[in-house]
Amino acid sequence: MNDVDRSIPATEVGHLARAVLDAVGTVVVGKREALELVLAGILAGGHVLLEDLPGLGKTLTARSFAQALGLDFRRLQFTPDLLPADVTGSFLYDQRSGDFSFRAGPLFTNLLLADEINRTPPKTQSALLEAMQEKQVSVEGVTYRLDEPFHVLATANPIEYEGTYPLPEAQLDRFLLRVSFGYPQRDEEWEVLRRRMDRRREEAQIEPVVDAGTLRAMQAALEDVVVEDSVGRYIVDLTAATREHPSVLVGASPRGSLALLLLARVRAVFAGRDYVVPEDVKEVAAPALAHRITLRPEMWLRRVDPSFVVGEVLEQTPAPASGALPSYAAGRAGR
Repeated sequence: MNDVDRSIPATEVGHLARAVLDAVGTVVVGKREALELVLAGILAGGHVLLEDLPGLGKTLTARSFAQALGLDFRRLQFTPDLLPADVTGSFLYDQRSGDFSFRAGPLFTNLLLADEINRTPPKTQSALLEAMQEKQVSVEGVTYRLDEPFHVLATANPIEYEGTYPLPEAQLDRFLLRVSFGYPQRDEEWEVLRRRMDRRREEAQIEPVVDAGTLRAMQAALEDVVVEDSVGRYIVDLTAATREHPSVLVGASPRGSLALLLLARVRAVFAGRDYVVPEDVKEVAAPALAHRITLRPEMWLRRVDPSFVVGEVLEQTPAPASGALPSYAAGRAGR
């Protein structure tokens, strides 16, 4: 039995996840909460947007997770002159065979680092959409399936930076969550320097903690994490409340509710539980919903942040307190 087929209980997923985080933490100093969110996005089967100022460890984080998870890794630097074919691949003429053959692009990997994704025009950005949503690539009318697991970790600079293109709402919605690192504390920054001197080289190497098959088994185990009906309705209420907030022009879509569900399951596993509680939902609400919210133009002038809107929604939406069996689980138990 290989790792793809074997079953992993939720408690073991938590242990393996902590081991992966510990391994990445040997390279990426501090930022444990942000690293947990990135890993949660991967375990939930989604894609993660790392949005922050340059030089704060976004690229290092992506490479470190690829090493710790034992995934095939490719990095693609997005530039203003990058073409969609540079992302997906293209057909090239083979003089020996006299025919065209497909040359796969960087998308054909387990973990793709889309570096500075908002420095390339929307046409090239859209080349990622089909791969991120359907896990396939269509070139010249031919469709190619991507091997699983497949995840995109995209880095983006703040839109105020020169030479950046705002990501369209449709593409932002494809990211399960958005994570920011922020500047390190002085002690953490000194620790970065100390570790660099200690290893006597620029590159940091992490030994794999799991492999691709084990990661897929960990992802499958999350389907056994129970979500009680009232918690599920709480998720829906939170997402719907973003659409009714007076500062919001366009609220989070149902894909936002799904993101909350998937990420809350991972948070439950991190806490050693096989069931979700409202606190799990609250912890992932801002990363899962804020980037899906479009504020009214006057709110930008007042420098209102979408995360602030999510915080108000959390305060105004009552959380449930129930231990009832989920209706879908009850239905299975009766059979």
